[in-house]
Amino acid sequence: MAKSRPQAGKRWTDSGQVHDDRGLKHRAEDEPRGVPIPPALVKILREHIDRFGAAKDGRLFRSERGNVVAASTYSRVWDEARRLALTPRQVDSPLAGRPYDLRHGAVSLWLNAGVPATEVAERAGHSVDVLLKVYATCIDGEEATVNGRIDEALTGVAWPA
Repeated sequence: MAKSRPQAGKRWTDSGQVHDDRGLKHRAEDEPRGVPIPPALVKILREHIDRFGAAKDGRLFRSERGNVVAASTYSRVWDEARRLALTPRQVDSPLAGRPYDLRHGAVSLWLNAGVPATEVAERAGHSVDVLLKVYATCIDGEEATVNGRIDEALTGVAWPA
């Protein structure tokens, strides 16, 4: 991926269009960002494309005419999907309140799975500094594992002993 198309509104783009075409943050104009993904996700994406196709520019989701999906449509579909997928208590909570929250969920999952912060930052398109400022508090339940790793490094005895 080498471009982004954020929705800014016609008044806020140089082109007068709702979406602005621009390069990726912290990258040269046409420098892509690789997004390595696990085989299970590759399979899901290939099945989706086989079933539904893709837009001419490669987008997975598009309007019936092949255009960019309106933000209001995303919001409406997202709200409906939350009601179908979550419990009533979860629907009333901020859990996955907007599609962008999936990004936060993915980054939190990677960090909690023990993926090194440098790799998570690269995949998310963050600097390590920004990653740790935003996500440091999401790392949960690692105290015993970390203590074991430190103990093993100090004593040379494999953990758990």
